[in-house]
Amino acid sequence: MAAGDGSDEVRVLQNLRGKIYDAKHLVPNKMRDFFCTINLDQEEVFRTQVVEKSLSPYFGEEFYFEIPRTFQWLSFYIYDKSVLQKDLRVGKVSIKKEDLCNYTGKENWFMLQPVDSNSEVQGKVHLELKLNELITDNGSVCQQLVVHIKECHGLPLINGQNCDPYATVSLVGPSRNDQKKTKVKKKTSNPQFNETFYFEVTRSSSYTKKSQFQVEEEDIEKLEVRVDLWNNGNLVQDIFLGEIKVPVKVLRNDSFQAWYLLQPRENGNKSSKTDDLGSLRLNICYTEDCVLPSEYYSSLRNLLLKSSDVQPISASAAYILSEVCRDKCDAVLPLVRLLLHHHKLVPFVAAVAELDLRDTQEANTIFRGNSLATRCVDEMMKIVGKHYLKVTLKPVIDEICESPKPCEIDPIKLREGDNVEINMENLRYYVDKVFREIVRSSISCPTLMCDVFYSLRHLAAKRFPNDPHVQYSAVSSFVFLRFFAVAVVSPHTFHLRPHHPDAQTSRTLTLISKAIQTLGSWGSLTKSKLSSFKETFMCEFFKTFQEEQFTESVKKFLDDVSSTESKEPSGVSEPVHLKEGEMYKRAQGRTRIGKKNFKKRWFCLTSREFTYHKQQDKEPIFTIPIKNILAVEKLDENSFNKKNMFQVLHGEKPLYIQANNCVEASEWIEALCRVTRCNQRRLSFYHPSAFLNGSWLCCKATAESTEGCARCTADVPADTQIEIDGDRETERIYSLFTINRSKLQKLEEACGSIAVYQGPRKEPDDYSNFTIEDSVATFHTLQQIIDIIEKLDESHEKYQKKRSSSAKYGSEENPIVGKVS
Repeated sequence: MAAGDGSDEVRVLQNLRGKIYDAKHLVPNKMRDFFCTINLDQEEVFRTQVVEKSLSPYFGEEFYFEIPRTFQWLSFYIYDKSVLQKDLRVGKVSIKKEDLCNYTGKENWFMLQPVDSNSEVQGKVHLELKLNELITDNGSVCQQLVVHIKECHGLPLINGQNCDPYATVSLVGPSRNDQKKTKVKKKTSNPQFNETFYFEVTRSSSYTKKSQFQVEEEDIEKLEVRVDLWNNGNLVQDIFLGEIKVPVKVLRNDSFQAWYLLQPRENGNKSSKTDDLGSLRLNICYTEDCVLPSEYYSSLRNLLLKSSDVQPISASAAYILSEVCRDKCDAVLPLVRLLLHHHKLVPFVAAVAELDLRDTQEANTIFRGNSLATRCVDEMMKIVGKHYLKVTLKPVIDEICESPKPCEIDPIKLREGDNVEINMENLRYYVDKVFREIVRSSISCPTLMCDVFYSLRHLAAKRFPNDPHVQYSAVSSFVFLRFFAVAVVSPHTFHLRPHHPDAQTSRTLTLISKAIQTLGSWGSLTKSKLSSFKETFMCEFFKTFQEEQFTESVKKFLDDVSSTESKEPSGVSEPVHLKEGEMYKRAQGRTRIGKKNFKKRWFCLTSREFTYHKQQDKEPIFTIPIKNILAVEKLDENSFNKKNMFQVLHGEKPLYIQANNCVEASEWIEALCRVTRCNQRRLSFYHPSAFLNGSWLCCKATAESTEGCARCTADVPADTQIEIDGDRETERIYSLFTINRSKLQKLEEACGSIAVYQGPRKEPDDYSNFTIEDSVATFHTLQQIIDIIEKLDESHEKYQKKRSSSAKYGSEENPIVGKVS
């Protein structure tokens, strides 16, 4: 363990994942069009599709994103979509950041709360307050309160634009309310006010009657300073942005300077009928990791990476992690990423799959459960197979979703006027097209997936040597049943579509997915598939297929994707599609009425070029080859008074881009940095602000060709297509071991008991759910794990102490929440 102090290098990383399921009993009590958004404080970072004409809309949308900034509240808003007017907010679910841990990994129904404009706040304000003693012209003494409002940070956008903020400063007491107002600052979320206001607090009759002035207790206890932030509405009503309250009594001894988080207004305007607004079903998983410098994780990382060499595999650190976690998924996510990052996944999957096969008695049930082996392969395919799915399925999935043909063949679900024969022809057309794309795609299958399938195939053949078909079912159970069929029925989960499909399209995709599962198993088992269908209408549908033709195609495909022979990399002929979306870019050289403007454009990033288009699916207006990109960096907000901006530096003038929110901006910067990391001409320095009116705003240099004044950020992940932060995954595993420390101790006790008592187990005991093949080897690994996490505990405690001492309460990093006492 490194003994050095690396707390300055500690990274605090946050992410959010989960699912928005459905809402029920929404108001108004009539069929409307609804959608849901996710907001960090007041910044929207995710939006579902619109569900039309429903009182209980099913959204079914999963979300995952890194959170690039601090926040107070995570909120989910339900909107009533309007065509001609502003969308109406029906209600919200708001959860304090500190309370998110209470809901992690759980599916919950939340009652919708009313949306009150006085509670929708975001940002912080910097104040300095001081009490001065003044002697008036007639010799009397009074106490004067000085309020210096310095600045605000992080105020919300109003209608997608920076606000026009101003502040009111009030001294409030039982019989007084003195109010003063700052100037309005135009188009900024970080206004610099730097205005000072003076208030008379107390007055004595004469200075000569008192040798030392004392503040009157009954007055000072009841007075408070209130600062309200507003957006200037010009011709419409001003919008409340938040407030803070500071009791004057805190200033008895000295001046007081601090940052405060803006709070909702305490006006008691809360509806007594919140139950009538409806409810929303959510699954939320928020994690915050304090990632130490890499050397701190060397012991834990090495212990995990040698798991595949441990005999038996059940005594390895990686296997023990899956045993002690309540949900194996919690363990699998970071474990697979870590092993992938260090090229140790294939031997580990082979080892746990071999253990899995020992308990498999029949060949036709091979790899059908949710074991550690199957979950690891599932997660591996999701990470490694992203691009493979896109090049194979996205075009046909887009066709099905954007130009859907009726495909319902269940007589019970047919609508009036439907023709079942035409529907069957449509379904057959889609199934044939999807199947054809899959069996022709083996050349695009990632090498890592092929290596895993090769191992599984040979392990299965070794376990069931007398079954010639089991080698195929071992592979098809993953690539067809758990990969392609799942991606077809849930394209949004695999980023093939932006949203969950509508009900009719979802039904079509379900029927196609069922067909693909069955066709995929034809190459592995000889018995007829018609008996596997519960629905008679699917039996009738499959009578139109020629089994032998599809069997040969599937077998050839399975042979190809489970071979270790080298293939031509698909990237040679096909660029890797990395990211696309709508953003705003600043006009380059073109002007409108003498002023450069911002235009909405569709941006697309591949492994070869970065382009923007007037609209999606149109020819590019502007193209930057990836090899020409010199740097990608954030742009200071003061450049154009716009938030979430970044710059792409290339051979010509910088390309200035505004993303729609902080999450989107962070994702684009990261994606562009990854794909350009190997460019030989990358810059070392850049300008954080723009070149305007003949000079750089950051360093005031007047030559546009002046070298940058700030060092470029170089901390980017090392892999273009697989985004893995090895230290972060190891930190997550440490956290899981820490949370499940009691189970580790139970498992340790169980190993000791087994070592002492060598006889057969009797009644079920505390460790009957654990897999303990070798109690001595397992006990040895457990001791290593416990020793390592105790040392990491010490390192984290040192960091937390330093963090709490350096980030003083009231500093910008640790602002005051609520009243100061």
